[in-house]
Amino acid sequence: MAEPDWQLAFDVGSAGELQGLAERLAEHLAPGDLLVLSGELGAGKTTFTQGLGRGLAVEDRIISPTFVLVREHGSTTAGPGLIHVDAYRLESAAAIDDLDLEATLARNVTVIEWGAGRVEHLSDSRLHIDIIRPRGGGEPGGDPGGPPATPATRFDDDAEDEVRSITLAGFGPRWRAGPPALRLD
Repeated sequence: MAEPDWQLAFDVGSAGELQGLAERLAEHLAPGDLLVLSGELGAGKTTFTQGLGRGLAVEDRIISPTFVLVREHGSTTAGPGLIHVDAYRLESAAAIDDLDLEATLARNVTVIEWGAGRVEHLSDSRLHIDIIRPRGGGEPGGDPGGPPATPATRFDDDAEDEVRSITLAGFGPRWRAGPPALRLD
């Protein structure tokens, strides 16, 4: 994969902070923007998309598209809608093409979970968003040959949430001017 034009990194301490970051990112998005979300199961990809949807002021509650593959959320304003895709079960770029995302890409913000390595052909510009959930030492998913991972920190509002490290990376002409001015509140 090509090197990104820029990268930003954040650590968030709650699901609310993750959604808030995504909501603020939405202010910088435009129709035609492609976001590729990566992270293990339960990392917060759909939680991030919920914040994005709130920032874009889209219709309907955002839930994982795991079983339907694609969910379309229209805008309640004059802004772009949101196309939310789960590519976990799709094995190739050809399977992505079968979803005909090109037909909706230009007028929406398109978010594709599990799309890295399969969706880059859809646009010459995109944001890759990696959500990393650290694991405590000895838990499944850690590197047995490496140092123990940072212990998980539990949130008061959701016992399943842990601190996440978020990396945004911009690729292509749309993002060459630099990253959006984002902050954690």
